Amino acid sequence: MKIATTSYLKHHFLIAMPHMADPNFAQALIYLVEHNRDGAMGLIVNRPNGLNLTDILEQLRPDEPVTLASQYLPILSGGPVQTDRGFVLHPADIHFQATLDLGQLGMTTSQDVLFAIADGYGPKRHLIALGYAGWEPGQLEAELIDNVWLSCPAQPDILFDVPHDQRINAAAASLGVDLRLLSSQVGHA
Repeated sequence: MKIATTSYLKHHFLIAMPHMADPNFAQALIYLVEHNRDGAMGLIVNRPNGLNLTDILEQLRPDEPVTLASQYLPILSGGPVQTDRGFVLHPADIHFQATLDLGQLGMTTSQDVLFAIADGYGPKRHLIALGYAGWEPGQLEAELIDNVWLSCPAQPDILFDVPHDQRINAAAASLGVDLRLLSSQVGHA
């Protein structure tokens, strides 16, 4: 008798397949922050939302000047859940008031990381997102069975060094896949 075991995908990328119908996730690359029997949580890491760090800082500390560099730090749309909540992914070698250790990465939700980045003493490699993607227990597993996503181990170089508009193709290429060659039609053999 074969016993099925569940394989969790924490610290993996989810790559939206070309036939993804949900506009929230079409052409999305998601970094999975957590995936366990209770569900999954991730951040879309390739979709700027039109804001930059200056826009955020003007709300958080309106009486302080912002640096020119802050105007060039894009804010990403991390997902459709709690779009007013901020998340910063960065290497785990630095911690702030509310940093969750993810292994080689950390995820911070406190404002002090934004101030540190703006003031030049924060993590050099970082990704700032508003909102997140979430799945209830078993939901992500069902989507994987339905071939909605490809998955592969996450690579910090793709997160931090590859331009956001090239991240999904870089993640797919790490699997030897060219997304342009995949059909947008779904089917099962």
